[in-house]
Order: sequence, then C-alpha cells, then structure tokens
Amino acid sequence: MSAVIETHDHNHHHGPAKGWQRWVYTTNHKDIGTLYLWFSFIMFLVGGSMAMVIRAELFQPGLQIVAPEFFNQMTTMHGLIMVFGAVMPAFVGLANWMVPMMVGAPDMALPRMNNLSFWILPFAFTLLLSTLFMEGGAPNFGWTFYAPLSTTYAPDTVTFFIFGVHIIGASSIMGAINIVATILNMRAPGMTLMKMPLFVWTWLITAYLLIAVMPVLAGVVTMMLMDIHFGTSFFSAAGGGDPVLFQHVFWFFGHPEVYIMILPAFGVVSQIIPTFSRKRLFGYTSMVYATSSIAFLSFIVWAHHMFTVGMPLAGELFFMYATMLIAVPTGVKVFNWVTTMFRGSLTFETPMLFATSFVVLFTIGGFSGLMLAIAPADFQYHDTYFVVAHFHYVLVPGAIFGIMAGVYYWLPKWCGNMYNETLGKCHFWLSFVGMNLTFFPMHFVGLAGMPRRIPDYALQFADFNQISSIGGFMFGATQLLFLYIVINAIRSGKPASQQVWESAEGLEWSIPSPAPYHTFSTPPEVK
Repeated sequence: MSAVIETHDHNHHHGPAKGWQRWVYTTNHKDIGTLYLWFSFIMFLVGGSMAMVIRAELFQPGLQIVAPEFFNQMTTMHGLIMVFGAVMPAFVGLANWMVPMMVGAPDMALPRMNNLSFWILPFAFTLLLSTLFMEGGAPNFGWTFYAPLSTTYAPDTVTFFIFGVHIIGASSIMGAINIVATILNMRAPGMTLMKMPLFVWTWLITAYLLIAVMPVLAGVVTMMLMDIHFGTSFFSAAGGGDPVLFQHVFWFFGHPEVYIMILPAFGVVSQIIPTFSRKRLFGYTSMVYATSSIAFLSFIVWAHHMFTVGMPLAGELFFMYATMLIAVPTGVKVFNWVTTMFRGSLTFETPMLFATSFVVLFTIGGFSGLMLAIAPADFQYHDTYFVVAHFHYVLVPGAIFGIMAGVYYWLPKWCGNMYNETLGKCHFWLSFVGMNLTFFPMHFVGLAGMPRRIPDYALQFADFNQISSIGGFMFGATQLLFLYIVINAIRSGKPASQQVWESAEGLEWSIPSPAPYHTFSTPPEVK
C-alpha cells in the first residue's frame, strides 16, 4: 500500500511527462493509437516506394532498372511491410483510439502492455529493413516465403527475417489480448454485446482470429529456423519432410490473416455508411452473425491457395465449396450496406466516398475470388497476375480505403480540427482512378497468362503493364497529398463543430450506432 501511495505522490509532484517521454512511456490509449497510425503511415510509404520500384521495372519489357534478384527482394519486402507494417498496425491504431471510447471505458484494459505492443514494432521493422544492407541481401523468396526457397536456398538474412516475424507476432498477440480484455470487461453499464457499435464487434472477432493464428505463424517460422540451423527436415523431402507441409501450416495462418486485414474495415464502413445515409444500419444483428460466420469459415478454406499441389479430388471439392460459402455472409454484408443507403438522405463527404467505393471495389475483388475458388479454373489462374489483381482489389480498396475512410471520419474527433474537404475529395478521386488503372489491367494480362513475381515479360503484355505502372505512380504520388491533408488539419484546420456531419434524427457523426446508454446520461427508466 505504501508503494502505491509513494508512486501516486511521485506522479503528483512531477506532473505528466513532456516531450519525447510522453510518447515513449505513454499508457494512454489515444497516444498509443496515434503512434500506431503514424508508424503504419511511414511503413505504407516505405512499402509503397518498393511497389514503385516494381512498377518502374515493369513499365516496359526487358530488364531496365534493377537486377532480377533485387526485384525479388522488392516483391518480398513490399508484401511483408504492407501486410504487417502498414495495414495491421493501422487497424490496431484505430482500435486503440476508438474501442475504449465506443464501449465507454476509460482506457484499454492493459495499458502498459499496450505500450510494449507498439514499441517492439519499430525495432522489428528496422531489423527486417536492415537485411537490405546485409551480405546476401534481403529475403527474396516472396511474402509467403515458401520452403525450400526460404530454407534450403535462402540468403543468410532469413534468420533476421524469422526473428522479426516473431517480434511482430508477439506485438499482435498482446494487442489482441488487450482488445478482448477491454471489450469483455470494461463496457459501460447497459452496453450489452448486441448494443456495441459494429466497429467494436469486428475488432472483437478480429482479436480472436489473431490470438488463434499468430502462434501458427510463430510455429512455421520456428520450423524454418530448425531446418536451417538445427538439422531438422520439416520441409525437406531428403530428410523425410515435405515442402507442401510448409504451405499447409503457412496458409492455416495466412487465410485467417487476410480476414484479419478486412474485418476491421467492415466495421469502419458500417459506422460511416449509416452516418452519411442519415439512417440506422440495416440488419445490425445479421451483420454480427455474418462477421462471425466469415471468421469461422476463414479457418477451413486454407488449401484453396494450394489447388495445384496435387491434393486428392475430395480435398479440392471440399476447399472449393467451403471457399464459395464465404461469399454468402460477405454478400449479406454488402446487401446490408446497400440497403442502408437505399432511400437515405445521402451526402458524399470524403469518408462516404471512400466507404461507398469500398463496397463496390471490394465486391469486384470478391467476384475474382469466387473465380479463383473454382478448382479446375484455378489451375489456369494460379501464379498469374490475375491473382495479384484479385488480392489487391481486396486489400487496396478493402483494407487501405477502409483505413483512409476511418481516418477522415474520426480525425475531427481526434484533433478537434476539420480537414480540408476539397483536398480530401481530390485525394479520394486521384486514389480511386490510380488504383483502378493499376490493378484492373492485371486481370487481363493474368488471364492471358502473364506470370507474377517475374521482372520481365513477353511483348504482348507491354501496353497493359504501361497503364498499370502509370496508375501505380499516380496512386503512390497521391498519398503524399493525404499526408499533407492530415498534417494541415492537425496544425491549422478549422475547429470541428459539434455537428461535424449535419445529421438527421440525432445520429450525430461521433455517436456510434446503435447509440449506447452511457453512465453519464439519465437511464431510460428514470426519465
């Protein structure tokens, strides 16, 4: 007890930490959310610059700018950094900021662990990026790091990569445990589970996915480490192992992982669309069940990434039908969003532009996913640019647009200032056009047989690749405008009014829907 009193006394005398100490020692969920968001944006620019290298090389046929080996390092690092450095930390940042406020909690359940979750990330990514400057070069085996390319034939730097992945995984697990503990234990009185805003629901389900699959990723990289340094043969046929085992363990993590990157975006757009439609979300309960169904099904579809490894016909059929089944709850969500907008009083401010394009473009990604789910057809699509087109239509308009929508939507709430709406709309339209120019042509070159992850290509693919590269440079440059918009809003934006988004029926933009009873308002029965 005396220790507690002393600590409290100590804090009382010295006041809150100033300058860099505020950020290094912080246990405040808002500060930690801000750290995650800025870190993820830096990683977004780093990973994006690698994509620019890739698109510059592919601007015309032949080998122009980089050596094939470096091209492979760029594809690998781009994927790893965008998935683990940009998308996931950004969603964790949004969760840190919004989940405690949405459930009426004073902070996250485990504030000091929250600080650790964030601060190990910059070290993990510094480690990963430093491999670019080491002898042997950065990992060159693709972001899915299939064995034996990542074990028997890998550069020595693979060991640093494995350590980096372990640290990132530890961060994700701690963050997820924190979110589950916060949501289950710290909701305000009256906030039942079925009254929680959908963003909270999607994050609760995402957190369970993270806790379930990050140890699997840790397992597969540990097996790699054993194969590389300790003489085991998990993935080596020569020692009685099997390289296909790597694919099974990796995708058992990897498929739920892609849903980890999209479910929080579902939550974000489920907050935004009702606001700008001036209507309650249509089908709240079905949205919760649909999200849960998607999460469950994500565990039983992993081998659809592996139709070409020679699995039994029964296996192909099972994974084909299970994968197609995910289209059902996903379709439920799309129809609910559209129905929410139907006959609403729609306005198209920047968050709504990102949210509506999310629905349309994510659906396109869903349709190409259904095509890839057809096992016999997948033999043709596999390892072509059609796959690249598919997952970028899910991840760019899906995850990235979802994050951007959330930032525009909540930024006035975070900093008290409004962003420049005209510039926000410019950012949206340039991103929208650039993104479609980049990835839509990839469907065509993919169906025509252009293989992915290759720095050169046949002459007939030149025109579409040139269009893709121009779109890519356009999209990449536009994100510097986003940076300007955010900094400008924080520094010198007009103060945000209480009613930032003019709203009907008291559905004011910062109040989650369905509106909870707060501890600080009169309970309904007392009125």
